[in-house]
Amino acid sequence: MLEPMVRSLVRRVPLDADDREAILRLPHVVKTIERGHFIVRERERATQSCVMLSGYSVRSKVVGTGHRQIVAVHMTGDLVDLQNSLLQVADHSVQAITTSRVAMIPRHEIVRLSEERPAVGRALWIDTLVEGSISREWVANVGRRDARTRVAHLLCEFAVRLRVAGLATDNHYELPMTQEQLADATGMTSVHINRTIKGLEAEGLITRPHARAIQFTDWRRIAEVGDFDTNYLHLRDQEPALA
Repeated sequence: MLEPMVRSLVRRVPLDADDREAILRLPHVVKTIERGHFIVRERERATQSCVMLSGYSVRSKVVGTGHRQIVAVHMTGDLVDLQNSLLQVADHSVQAITTSRVAMIPRHEIVRLSEERPAVGRALWIDTLVEGSISREWVANVGRRDARTRVAHLLCEFAVRLRVAGLATDNHYELPMTQEQLADATGMTSVHINRTIKGLEAEGLITRPHARAIQFTDWRRIAEVGDFDTNYLHLRDQEPALA
């Protein structure tokens, strides 16, 4: 069941057979989380770390006005609350946006594994650092890019991350988020998101065979529009070849 976690960590650091076996032997409980249900709630005391086995989830913060800001999107193989293995109390919420299967691993087992298997510990460390890098890019995206660039950037990031995770092919993917969720991720309104996506389609930058489908007609052009560079994803030589 933990094979997606192994694949994700191997992308960070080469792991030998013993390291991989140690990950697969981690005690865990597999749960199905329905869409809209919480995996982690802010202010809860964390006892488990979660690995996405399938589906999608989002990290979010709710401010005093009641508005939600989505600060990250997670997919198959992602360790969505690794920080809670050390920080213990959740400072944000994690919510499933599709029906998802997750593996819940006791937090002390994550700590033990990282101490006993240095290569695994390094992979977990790098995974957390890359997550921080993505968070910084999201802050820049919301704070300093206009609406057209902001949405194009997010669509480009999904394309690359989904391709690396084996969830998209041929410059085409199923958008995992609703327009409301995209609005919460970009600091826009649903109406503005809808208008912006239609604008990108009218420009010939994307096509949408159906409501959730995104297909790029010119990858280099939309990457330029979205001010998108894969450097912050730290893919090294694993970047997918997008036409």
